[in-house]
Parts: sequence; structure tokens; C-alpha cells
Amino acid sequence: MSVSMEEDGSGSKIHLPADINWEMLDKSKFFFLGAALFSGVSGALYPIVVLKTRQQVMSSQIPCLKMAGSMLRNEGYRGFYRGFGTSLTGTIPARALYMGALEVTKSSVGTATVQLGFSEASSSTIASAAAGLSAAMAAQLVWTPIDVVSQRLMVQGSGNSSCGVVGLKCYNGGIDAFRKIICSDGLRGLYRGFGISILTYAPSNAVWWGSYSIAHRLIWGSIGCYCCKKDDEGGYKPDGKAMLAVQGVSAAMASGVSALVTMPLDTVKTRLQVLDDDCCSSSSSSSRRTPTVLQTVKNLVKEGGFSACYRGLGPRWASMSMSAITMITTYEFLKKLSTKN
Repeated sequence: MSVSMEEDGSGSKIHLPADINWEMLDKSKFFFLGAALFSGVSGALYPIVVLKTRQQVMSSQIPCLKMAGSMLRNEGYRGFYRGFGTSLTGTIPARALYMGALEVTKSSVGTATVQLGFSEASSSTIASAAAGLSAAMAAQLVWTPIDVVSQRLMVQGSGNSSCGVVGLKCYNGGIDAFRKIICSDGLRGLYRGFGISILTYAPSNAVWWGSYSIAHRLIWGSIGCYCCKKDDEGGYKPDGKAMLAVQGVSAAMASGVSALVTMPLDTVKTRLQVLDDDCCSSSSSSSRRTPTVLQTVKNLVKEGGFSACYRGLGPRWASMSMSAITMITTYEFLKKLSTKN
């Protein structure tokens, strides 16, 4: 879908490269290269995810830098990569589902909205939001069990009393965690928090992709003419560096909006998936029951008021921004590499 935008009322246009849609992609190259590229991105950003997860399950607030220093002293660099093997194993199929659903939905909804008479800008925003929603829902079928296992491994090293983490079990790797969860809670244990994961990630992705589309156009409309060269048609054409910079800034802006909107849900989801129901009581194992969303919210508010729902906002915002910047630039690069001749 070709994109063009009016510059500040002067009538000149900024001609951006045509969007690469689903039909234009070599699917085998797209998924193979995507798995390799995004595995590298996940590895680079994983330590921030570990910090965010540990902050969310603690009964008291600990500054991010202080926690990172404590982890480095007590656990070494390995502490920042607890559960990474499990996470990476699930990331590959989850990313494949995510990218497939994203591109199919974006192409289909984009075509349908244009046919219904929506403007190009509105069509792009609606298609992006719908694509983000469907992609998140598809990926959660794989991501939720991986989240449950990997997040429990992430917080294992913080199980001492000085860290204020309660209700943790000890696992000897991802396979052991998977087996113990199945034995104690059945398949339902692996999908603990699935509903709230959908409620967290589906709106988050819809908000992110919609916000990204709007921010992208706003930035080009505001400063585009200053970092573009005139083309033969009398309009402006951006160079590669300008495209990369605008994509990065748009991604960071969209991440800020998405993090603020969905942070409380993410905190509740993480606690549901990581902490056991006996963390707040001394009840015997025979009377164990799965914690509810309402009880988890009550515990959070009791610990630190409503602001407790925003524990880990800094690491999550940083993680989302860096992940989004690398993701969108890597994703656009991946689509160029995967385009059919």
C-alpha cells in the first residue's frame, strides 16, 4: 500500500516506499529469517524482562538499579538469563504465529477498509490496530505456557527473604518446571492467566500498532520535508537514515502509550502466573486453590496502594521501547529481505 502525506499545507507530498504486503513475501524466507533475527533481539533484551518480572512479584518496591546490582553480586550474569532457554524455545513458534496473523490481517483489513471508502490514513490505522489484536491473540496460544514456565524460572534466584518474594517454588530447569506444573495443576496450570494475558496483550498490541501508524504519519507530516530530498515529481523522498530514525521514534512513542494503558493488567497477569495461592496463607496443599484476579488486585493494593500495580513500569517501558525500536526496524528489514523478486 503506497503512502503519501501532505506537507504543512504547501501542497508538496512526501512519497514513502510502498508497503510490502503478505502476497509480496517469500513465506519460507520470511519465517526462517524472522526466527533467527528475533531470537537475537530477544536475547539482547531478556535481562530487562527479568528485572521487570522480579519487581512485579515483590511485596515491596526495590529500585531497578539496586536490584540489578544485587543480582550481579549474588547470581552473576547468569541471573539475568534465567529461563532464557525455555523462552527462546517458545519464541520461535510464537513469533511465526504472530507475524503470520499480523500480515494476513493487515493486508485483508487494509484492502477492505479502502473499499469501504475510508481515507488512506484511517485505513492504515484501523488495519494496523486490527492486525496487532489478531496477532497477539494467535501468539498467546504458545506464549502463555512459555510465560508461565520462564517467568517462574526468572524469579527463582530472588527467593530469599531480603528480596521480599514469597510463594515461590524451586525448579531445576524448564523441563522440571513444566513437569511439576502439569503434575500439580494439570494443563490448566500452564494456561494460568491466559484470559488476562489476552486482555493485556491484545489491547496492548492494538494500541501499539494503531499508535505507531498515527505517530509515523504525524512525524513525517511535521518534519519530513527537512530530512528528504526532492524527487522528479516535485515531492519529497526520504533517505534510508531518515526512514530508520522516524520508525524508531514512532515505535518509542507507541510503546509509551501502550505501557501506560496496560501496565496494571500486566502486573496482575505476572503475579497470577508466578506466585502460588499459598503465598498469602499457610493453608495445606490439600486446600490449595488458584488465585483469582480480584484477590491478586486486592493483595497488590494492600501492599502498596494503586501505585503497586505500576511496579516495574520503568523496566517495562524501557523494554517495550527498545524491543519496539529493534522489532520494527528489524521487521521492516526482514520484509525487504523476504520480498519476492
